[in-house]
Amino acid sequence: QVQLVESGGGLVQAGGSLRLSCAASGRTFSNYAMGWFRQAPGKEREFVAAISSSGGPTYYADSVKGRFSISRDNAKNTVYLQMNSLKPEDTAVYYCAADRRKWPTTQKYEYAYWGQGTQVTVSS
Repeated sequence: QVQLVESGGGLVQAGGSLRLSCAASGRTFSNYAMGWFRQAPGKEREFVAAISSSGGPTYYADSVKGRFSISRDNAKNTVYLQMNSLKPEDTAVYYCAADRRKWPTTQKYEYAYWGQGTQVTVSS
């Protein structure tokens, strides 16, 4: 089992920045690829970013490419999502997730473990 706890969400004006953190406990964090997803009201949960277990390859949704950056610190069992140039359409609950495999994927059904989510609200 892996337990995930997100933090860092909040209210920010358009153009601002936030950094989300996801702290993991349980199994060896460095064995898991990690992903960030988001879900806006009335919409399906969608992929945002993913990173391999080693912190090497990363993937991004087209909608956030160039504005968001995913990283991880395996010594701290933490994955981060740096969000810059935020837009109102980025408003959602953001979830981190862990995949038992080492290579990242964009598919939410591949992720075995999920956090409880953190709200990000971007005002115009």
